[in-house]
Amino acid sequence: MKGRRALITGAAAGIGEAIAYRFAEAGADLELADIDEIGLQRVKEMITDFDVEVNTHVVDLSNRSEISKLWEGLNGREPDILVNNAGIYPFKNFLEVDEEFLRKVVSINLDAVFWMCQEIIRRRLDKGGVIINVGSIEAILPFAKDLTHYMISKAGVIALTRSLAKEYGRHGFRVNAIVPGGIMTRGVKDTAKQILRLKIKLVGTAIEFMHRIPLGRMGEPDEVARIALVLASDLSSYVTGAIIPVDGGFLSS
Repeated sequence: MKGRRALITGAAAGIGEAIAYRFAEAGADLELADIDEIGLQRVKEMITDFDVEVNTHVVDLSNRSEISKLWEGLNGREPDILVNNAGIYPFKNFLEVDEEFLRKVVSINLDAVFWMCQEIIRRRLDKGGVIINVGSIEAILPFAKDLTHYMISKAGVIALTRSLAKEYGRHGFRVNAIVPGGIMTRGVKDTAKQILRLKIKLVGTAIEFMHRIPLGRMGEPDEVARIALVLASDLSSYVTGAIIPVDGGFLSS
């Protein structure tokens, strides 16, 4: 991937961090975006051994104007690869969700993906590129309780992926989605701690989830990152509009 440049959102931890590492290892220059400035600096320092350029951007993806400033501030460092990985999944009972809460979830999980895709396609309409969107198995097979808002936002990501793949394939764009499930990120670990402290009733759901994974274990962020690397590279030159689960077989069980 030498000579390529990737913009990765949600790059300060978890799956985004793992993707940044694998892309840098493969020789791609990076533009890393996240709201977590400290996390971004940590990831940047982690990949300094690779001979690649790494720039960080502190961005609130729920704000459309900040997305515009991000792209305008690249100053000619135009990425040909976009990875829309950033997302949030706060638990809340469907009947307790208010407009502000829903707007926040959808703005980050779906709206930001829409605007980011629009930005790269507009800039590279005559050159093409690669877009990788990160969805969720919950958009295909709802399982956890109190995540309806999250599920609909990720379902929108899948619909957006398929639509853009169809519409812009002839412009040289490949657009695919990775659908992770049961990945042991820092956020998942924090959620598990919250469940143990405050929501004992959800422990049963977690146990059932584990029993339904054919491989019998949670996945690691790097196992998602390796699929992202394939999708970003010419190894997948004839792959577009694909929705690829990285879930240990959960959707098949």
